[in-house]
Amino acid sequence: MKHALPSEFTNLSELAHNLWWSWSPQGREVFSYFDPTLWRLTHHNPIKQMQEIDLNRLEVLRQDVVFIRKYTAAMKAFHEYLDAKDHWFGRTYPHLAGGTIAYFSAEFGLHRSVPLYSGGLGILAGDHLKEASDLGVPIVAVGFMYNQAYFRQVIDTHGWQEAVYESVDRGLMPIELARTPAGELAKVHVRIGQREVACLVWQIRVGRVTLLLLDTDSPENSPEDRQLTARLYGGNHHTRLCQELLLGIGGVRALRAVGYA
Repeated sequence: MKHALPSEFTNLSELAHNLWWSWSPQGREVFSYFDPTLWRLTHHNPIKQMQEIDLNRLEVLRQDVVFIRKYTAAMKAFHEYLDAKDHWFGRTYPHLAGGTIAYFSAEFGLHRSVPLYSGGLGILAGDHLKEASDLGVPIVAVGFMYNQAYFRQVIDTHGWQEAVYESVDRGLMPIELARTPAGELAKVHVRIGQREVACLVWQIRVGRVTLLLLDTDSPENSPEDRQLTARLYGGNHHTRLCQELLLGIGGVRALRAVGYA
């Protein structure tokens, strides 16, 4: 960050790193008020906004009773949401308490600041996670941490579409490396052909739901294997088959690695 947040607002980082804010009016209102211009210029990315906020603006906010009220109310609602024990799922299916549902998808459309999707399937999967969080459905999701995700369409001077891939800046995303119950960084291996492919495991908080993301961009992999999770729906049939093996087998191993039975 360009400037450290005032001690009164340090919990903003916690809020920014849980995508609950993206479908909560109170959460969005805090960040849109934080710096309206930056909120627009960063395309509603609170992590990038906090990294670029001006020191003078922070000093103004410390004395702004309207912002303090919005911030206090949002943090109260956020923590009450996370700590709530009375959920629709628990009331409706009490006999399933303590169980976990694994949800696998090649893409998750959660927010523009998390570019791990291309279209309808990803948006549907992302909405499923948000609804599951609201309803208390005990879901843990598994997908991929793409380096370039899906392409952006541009039109050249002749009127033809061109696909432009841009590298994802992970420092601007609400992600962190997942850990095992013993506190070690989670990593799994999947045998593809005659080789073992290593997968790092990242995680994103989606309200009360955790999304695990597999990433083959590890130094112990070959250059070819490091590209397996580079692009969503990229490469040839061989790449797609390898991705499906990673998601299915590696996904189950990732769940076990972080503590899900």
